[in-house]
Amino acid sequence: MNVANCRRILLKLSGEALQGEAGGVDPAATCKLAVEVKYAADRGVQVALVIGGGNIFRGMAASRKGMDRVTADHMGMLATVINALALQDALEAIGVPTRVQTAIPMDKIAEPYIRGVANGHLEKGRVVIFAAGIGNPYFTTDTTAALRASEIGADVVLKATKVDGVYSADPVTNPDAERYSHITYEQAISRQLRVMDMTAFTLCMENSIPIIVFNFHREDGLERIFDGDFSQATMVDGESS
Repeated sequence: MNVANCRRILLKLSGEALQGEAGGVDPAATCKLAVEVKYAADRGVQVALVIGGGNIFRGMAASRKGMDRVTADHMGMLATVINALALQDALEAIGVPTRVQTAIPMDKIAEPYIRGVANGHLEKGRVVIFAAGIGNPYFTTDTTAALRASEIGADVVLKATKVDGVYSADPVTNPDAERYSHITYEQAISRQLRVMDMTAFTLCMENSIPIIVFNFHREDGLERIFDGDFSQATMVDGESS
């Protein structure tokens, strides 16, 4: 797949992409991220984003420690809004028109998520950041990315992680883990490869949206994907190798 020739992409980022060594939202890290997103937008590709909130609050982690799961998930959704506003500010500062749409109404700071409005922004060359998940607990931002990509007709989901693609096991704890250059949706689901959750994989499979998993922390990681360098990435789609 030639990502540079795609009409519309959805970039899924973890909240950690915005944090510095101290956690939270680091302005320098956020500006660096904005520059990479601008590279994609400047290529004429319509760019939508979903960003997690793990640098601020992890709902599932809090629920495992005794917090009510619904409350914890709502707090996690609010963390994604903070990250979306920070990234919007960084993008606007370098001349990239950006809109934040939230699944939970908060019209004083962002637009509500409306599919037709989002499509209109994208057609006009604006970057659209989808925040607050899908507005319901028990769903991850991976699932949000797959759902929004399906709704807006994205050609591909670019899943940015801290590892170089999809591995047979956790490469941090297992030095013998194998990196796949290509894998099908069915293989990812049956092998329970956790780089995305199963609901997200299934949504992409049902709507034939390829997923490219890559290391965003690698120097110029997104630019390399746009330039066709998949040497440290994994393609997930419905085609057998």
